[in-house]
Amino acid sequence: MAKISDEDRQLYLKKIQPYQSTAEAILKEEQAALLEIKTNPDTAALNRLALADKMLSLTSNYFIQNGVSQSVLKLKNEDALSDARKYIYKGVTYLEEIVSNYVDASFSEYEERLTPIASVDQERRYFLIRKMGLAIQLLEDAYGDNAKWKWSFVELEGRYAVVAKNILDLKKAAVNMDPRAADYENTMLHLALAKKLYTEAADRYREKYEVSSNQIEDFKQATSFLSGLMRLLLIMGDRNEFEAVKKKRDTWSAKLEADIKKQAEAAAKKK
Repeated sequence: MAKISDEDRQLYLKKIQPYQSTAEAILKEEQAALLEIKTNPDTAALNRLALADKMLSLTSNYFIQNGVSQSVLKLKNEDALSDARKYIYKGVTYLEEIVSNYVDASFSEYEERLTPIASVDQERRYFLIRKMGLAIQLLEDAYGDNAKWKWSFVELEGRYAVVAKNILDLKKAAVNMDPRAADYENTMLHLALAKKLYTEAADRYREKYEVSSNQIEDFKQATSFLSGLMRLLLIMGDRNEFEAVKKKRDTWSAKLEADIKKQAEAAAKKK
């Protein structure tokens, strides 16, 4: 690694100073919002939604700092990327606290949790979810093919898929699937995205199980995403794809049961 000159180091520090100041300001806003959440539960959900957005702005800030580092110092800023990862997770967590982290549940099980954000229209919800997806993609691109992080992102992608679906008001979505509805386009795009994310999450958890972890919980999570996807396809009225996913889920479930039995027998032999 080439030695970094004092001149380049000073230039780097000068260029990132405004972004560090912005990050500090956002973190102060976060603390103020958390205090408001404690003192005013009635607006807690809306404040958490705003915090999720702020965390994504904070993440963008750290991406810029990493970009400056690569431009001026010719190396990645691992600390900036670590902070970006941290605040993406916080953003996802704030959304989970509103809409739940239920992978496979009927809408009635979490419908009441969406009531406090009823004033947030479909367009804003879809925009926030797309913004979060972009941040996650930028993070993965920044780390590249580093095997150290490959499988750790499976959980993040899965949690993102869940909030992307659960932030949808599925009762309104069923109405907005009418092409004459004002929210038709944003609703259909959001549903398509949720379907894509659930499909990818299922495949990624299955891949992680087969290639890396061999942990039954990863395989169970994969099948849960398929079951959740089936619920979504029913709402979308896609019977053909529902049947295809059901067949896939049933095949995976049969293998899961066989693998659980196989692992239990292997464990018993070791005793």
